[in-house]
Parts: sequence; C-alpha cells; structure tokens
Amino acid sequence: MSTTSTVTSERTASRRDVAQQLPAPRRRSAGAWFADTGWRHVVAIVVCAFALFPLLYVVSASLNPKGTLTGSNQLFSAFGIDSYVRILSDPQNPYAKWFLNTLVIAVVTGAVTVFIGALAAYAFSRMRFAGRRIGLVTIVVVQMFPQLLAVVAIFLLMSTLGDWFPAIGLNTHTGLILVYLGGALGVNTYLMYGFFNTLPMELDEAARIDGAGHARIFFTMILPLVAPILAVVALLSFIGTVNEYVIASVMLVDVDQQTLVVGLTKLVANPRYADWSAFSAGAVMAAIPVMILFLFLQRYIVGGLTAGATKG
Repeated sequence: MSTTSTVTSERTASRRDVAQQLPAPRRRSAGAWFADTGWRHVVAIVVCAFALFPLLYVVSASLNPKGTLTGSNQLFSAFGIDSYVRILSDPQNPYAKWFLNTLVIAVVTGAVTVFIGALAAYAFSRMRFAGRRIGLVTIVVVQMFPQLLAVVAIFLLMSTLGDWFPAIGLNTHTGLILVYLGGALGVNTYLMYGFFNTLPMELDEAARIDGAGHARIFFTMILPLVAPILAVVALLSFIGTVNEYVIASVMLVDVDQQTLVVGLTKLVANPRYADWSAFSAGAVMAAIPVMILFLFLQRYIVGGLTAGATKG
C-alpha cells in the first residue's frame, strides 16, 4: 500500500511540474475571434432574420383587424382575431371545406405517388426488360417540360373524359388527383430509382435462394430500407399539391370543390378591395398541417439516413 501511494504521489508531482512549465493560454483578441468564427455567427443571424421576417410579417398581417396591409409596416402594431373569425364564418368563402378538400387531395396524391413510384423504381432498378433504358431516358426528357405547358391539353382531355366518365372529369377531386399523379410520377420515380440502386443486389439474390418472389422482396426487404426516400417523396408531393394553383384553378370550378390556394386567391383578386388580413390568416392556418408533416417525417428521414450510413 505504501509503495502504491508513493508512486501515485510521484505521478501527481510530475504532472504538477509539467503544468507549471507549460505557458499560460493566451486570450485571443476580439479581432482574431471575429476573423476566425465571429463572422460566421453574423452570417447565421442575418440568414435567420432574412428567413423569419416574411413569416413574422404574415402573422402580423393576419392579426391586423383593419383587413388591409396599409399601416402594417410595424410588426404586431395591432392585435385582433377578426380576420380568423371572418374567414372561418364567411359563407361565401367556405374555408373549412377548402381545407378539407386540400387535405384529402394532398394525402391521397402523396400516398399513391409514393406507392406507384416505388413500384416503378423497383422495376427499373431490379428487373431487366425490353425498353428499360428508353423508359428511363423518357422520364428524364419529359421532366424538361413544365406541366404548365399542358394545361390546355389537360382541360380538353378531362372535359372529354367527363362526358364519358363524370367521376373523373372536370370539377372532380378524383380527376385532379389523376392529373397530379401523371405529372409527379416521372421525377419521383427517377429520384427513387437512384436510391434503389444503392441497395446491393446480393440482398435480392439471398432472398430468391430462400424462395422469395418479387412481391415479398419488395414489401418485406426493400421498402424498410428505402424509408428515407419514401418520406422525402411523400413530403415533397404533399407540399407541392398544397401549393399548386394553375391546374387546380382550371379543374375545379365550383366553390365547394376548390382547394385552399384557389379559394384564398379570390380574397385578393379584387384590386379595389383585397382582404389581405383574411388571406394571411388563411395562409397561417394552411401552413399548420405542412409544418406538422415536415416535423413528423424529418425524424424518420434523419434517423433512416443515419442508420443507413453505418451499414456495411
């Protein structure tokens, strides 16, 4: 015991001598700190302010009881929920109906887009068939042309289909969902195709040796591994559907069938009286489901990417 205590005291003394010999740490000047890391803090603050100011301005405008943007340059200069009450109780502007229509269309479009896009991406990635390369090139080339160019063709096509099948014609949610699916499957399929290619083919070969078919491999093995890209596609599809205006305004005519973007635009379409306060209130409430979905899927995206990075 005495030998151990002696060795310990000697080590402590030697460490104390070494610490005394080391020079005392020098404090950096303010200029050196700013040149090293301080400017990054300034840039971060400026970027955050630039991103948050429009959001704060919209929230401030929604709380303006005057209903206009005149005199609302000062943030939160006036408080009131008159705009929220007005837009929720106005029978000519059925906000609740618009909100429900938007949720139904966005959820169905996002879910079907993810499912069909994953099936197509699996086929392009795991199967070899005639026309595979031409199909991939066609997907890329078609995405060069915006969907806006096809608005007239879409209107004529859906109008003709409505004469034969009224359930999928103009002024129907089903017809609008079909149009959205046709425009979104190309880019989403190619996006998921690249992610499917990162999975080793040995997984499929091992499953086939055990007697598994394509359906079992796809649903039990591939889908859990590609959960991050599925979450990304679902999020992008949902946000894109909620924000889409041109095609929805052409397809949906009746007020009760319209989506939030189409309905809210009418509030500010009149240049003589644009109810920007009610428009801002509706925009704030419309952003809530998008924020909830983003926060919910973000956890799965980050967790899936982190787990995938550690796999051999």
